Amino acid sequence: MDGGIIFGNSSFPSIYKSIPVRFPFRKTATIRWRPDIIRLSSGRMSAPTSSQTAALETLRQYYQAFNAGDRQAFLALLTEDIAHDVNQGGRETGKATFAAFLDRMDRCYRERIDEIVLWADETGTRAAAEFLVRGTYLATDEGLPEAKNQTYVLPAGAFFTLRDGLVARVTMYYNLPEWLRQVAAAG
Repeated sequence: MDGGIIFGNSSFPSIYKSIPVRFPFRKTATIRWRPDIIRLSSGRMSAPTSSQTAALETLRQYYQAFNAGDRQAFLALLTEDIAHDVNQGGRETGKATFAAFLDRMDRCYRERIDEIVLWADETGTRAAAEFLVRGTYLATDEGLPEAKNQTYVLPAGAFFTLRDGLVARVTMYYNLPEWLRQVAAAG
């Protein structure tokens, strides 16, 4: 397996250079780019598989619906038994539970996901995203500091399992101590 593929376009910026990268499990790889496709490879370029393309399109729609605040379109991209691994929390299961999570997020935060880079494996069943979260803390969330419309910018990542063209699992990661620092400094 030669690695995954990352798409870039006007909504999801591309990297416009080659960067040598060292991994513990392989000698050296290079991030290579083309205007339409960016590929992590160990020396050869190949076209994306149809499964990769489909997975990346699902994730593009996922983040597009999130940024548009279109919760109906967003939830339509999830399986009924969606597993949601909340950052520094537990696993929540089911589309109704995820919808309740989104309701709380919409009440407490206004967020936009920017500078998105997407990756999918060749089977289209596993994927990842790296991005910046730009947000405003609108209402105090349980167990967190008081909200005073503080703004924040955080790098974050998400890991996905896809099944039948839908997101079956999403695991979120961001630096909660950094978010707390930004919120305290802005408050």
